[in-house]
Amino acid sequence: MRHGPLKLKAQLLCGDAIAMGPGKADLLEAIAREGSISAAGRALGMSYRRTWLLVDEMNRCWRERLVATGRGGGGGATLTEAGREVLAAYRALEAAIDSAVGATEAFAALGERLREVPLAPASVTPRT
Repeated sequence: MRHGPLKLKAQLLCGDAIAMGPGKADLLEAIAREGSISAAGRALGMSYRRTWLLVDEMNRCWRERLVATGRGGGGGATLTEAGREVLAAYRALEAAIDSAVGATEAFAALGERLREVPLAPASVTPRT
């Protein structure tokens, strides 16, 4: 999420794997909406393979599966109760971060010191 010049992204880690982050939360919402992992991937502009890898990683990271799939091709997919709970908790975490940033004077002070765009790179004369 972006707050002016500040960009924050909450990620929950499982070892070195990202168990949940903004992209995976978006994917869970798309699966709930579309009823299919492949359709969710298409809606988000992701390849079929990438979508399935993300779902597999989430299901391996959490104690309970977040996404349940039907058997065979075209079986559909749904969020499990755990998937709905994890998604809701993650979105609540994002909202808490948004609220904290808005209430932080230090953030406002930093933002006031930033340029709107960076200066052009200084020309560098090679040493001879």
